Amino acid sequence: MAKLSDSASTDIDAPIDAVWAIVQDVAGWPEWQATLGALDILEADGDGRAELCAVEFDAKVTKIKMKLACSYSAPTRMSFARVSGDLSDLSGSWRLEELGDGRTKATYQLDVNPGGVLNFFLNEERIGKLRETLVDVRPGELKARAEAR
Repeated sequence: MAKLSDSASTDIDAPIDAVWAIVQDVAGWPEWQATLGALDILEADGDGRAELCAVEFDAKVTKIKMKLACSYSAPTRMSFARVSGDLSDLSGSWRLEELGDGRTKATYQLDVNPGGVLNFFLNEERIGKLRETLVDVRPGELKARAEAR
């Protein structure tokens, strides 16, 4: 069974509150995450943040559609998990750590079990390419967004 479970980190020259503002703005993710296509907020929490959203990812092999539940532990952790959709299971998170001097360490974690027919198309080489596309680049995208502000 093909699974993807990995994380990637980067240090960002921006204070944790500024980075947190970007991470918790789920509606704005398509503006800086290259593989994220459509995103619709279906339910919001009391602070106006996405609690449930419909997303479409471009996984290069196919477009993946699903609903994600989001949770927040400000300003250090944002998590999301598949509720329904094309994959058997998907969960992920952003972890932020204050480094001092207005710098933040950001770690992106993604765990995917594609299940079903997609398992037949995913070998180690394709899993590696998906890791590059869906995990490895994500902290750099956040860094570019945060440092441009």
